[in-house]
Amino acid sequence: MREHDQGQPPRLRPAPRLMLRESVYESLKRLLMDNALEPGARLSIDGLARELQVSQTPVREALFRCEAEGLVVRRPNAGYLVAPLLGRDALLDLYDLRLLLEPTAAARAAVNATERDREDIDDAVRAMAPAVHGDSYQAYREFAEEDAKLHGTIASASGNPLIADTLDRLRAHVHTYRLYFRHGIAEVTTTEHEAISDRIRAQDAAGAEQAMRTHLENSRTRLLTAYDQD
Repeated sequence: MREHDQGQPPRLRPAPRLMLRESVYESLKRLLMDNALEPGARLSIDGLARELQVSQTPVREALFRCEAEGLVVRRPNAGYLVAPLLGRDALLDLYDLRLLLEPTAAARAAVNATERDREDIDDAVRAMAPAVHGDSYQAYREFAEEDAKLHGTIASASGNPLIADTLDRLRAHVHTYRLYFRHGIAEVTTTEHEAISDRIRAQDAAGAEQAMRTHLENSRTRLLTAYDQD
């Protein structure tokens, strides 16, 4: 007779491959985002596989995904290394590009957004508010998911697929979240996000453009201040 037929709980089944891949990816990303691994540190595929008690295949897949997000880098004859935080010049370059694209996207979204787009933007702003406390990866993950949803929905709602695609490929911004939570400055973005959402819902193109510009300029200033504190 089977164990669960004798009043015993059934054994847990092995996680499906997709769940295992996601679990390994999240475990590795947590280490990177919580700064548990020093920038420049070498990442051993074999060592990570032993620590996570999995084969090397899901570890390789997780490293590939983290490389696409700019969290690790691959070097010839050295393998994978933990990527450094963005330097000041790279941060300024990043915001120069965002300031060229996102205010325009917000202005166009104020005109072109559907009611569903507006609801998605509002939902992201509301969901972000309680997720800005703490300095852990879990706090980062909740905040980052909603922040990405907010900016991504605005870009998509602009009606310009080139803007949306460019911003979607702009992976380097994930580094900035580490600074946000290290210095506890994520919470102050809430009112700025609300202002953007309000102007889009009001179909105020000029107001939405200015609200997005103000948000990005303030964000850049906060992060530069964080760099000065490190």
